[in-house]
Amino acid sequence: MRIVADPQVLRTLLERLQSLTPDSRRRWGTMTAHEMLCHLGDAAAMVTFQRPRTTPARIRSRPVVKALGLWAPVRWPRGWPSSPFLIARMDGTKPTDFARDLARAIEGLNRIAIADTGTLEPAHGFFGVMSTREWQRWAYRHTDHHLRQFGL
Repeated sequence: MRIVADPQVLRTLLERLQSLTPDSRRRWGTMTAHEMLCHLGDAAAMVTFQRPRTTPARIRSRPVVKALGLWAPVRWPRGWPSSPFLIARMDGTKPTDFARDLARAIEGLNRIAIADTGTLEPAHGFFGVMSTREWQRWAYRHTDHHLRQFGL
């Protein structure tokens, strides 16, 4: 299974991310390429405590939902709602400089890839309690989902 802690998986994901341009066209959804970078950067920053949550995630156990969402070989559905805290047009980081926002998204993935046990958020808002390995899998799935949104 692909997780960002695997150097080859991370390298491939970062190459795809670096091929994104401000003019990349989405295949679905409403975010622009630049807004998507801000979304990825905000999400990773939240997971790594660089951007603290405005409200704590509910600590709950959802093993079946988490297993299906993280490990099942099915793609995530399009149009899945996200927290307004992670949406640039709402309370998320506003796009400013494309290169800087790209670097921030890359830095967030790198932080998750090398994270030690207990250094990441304890829970995801939908999947519930998360281990470091599960966050590393989530980081791959989340980034891959949005890159596919832009045909990458």
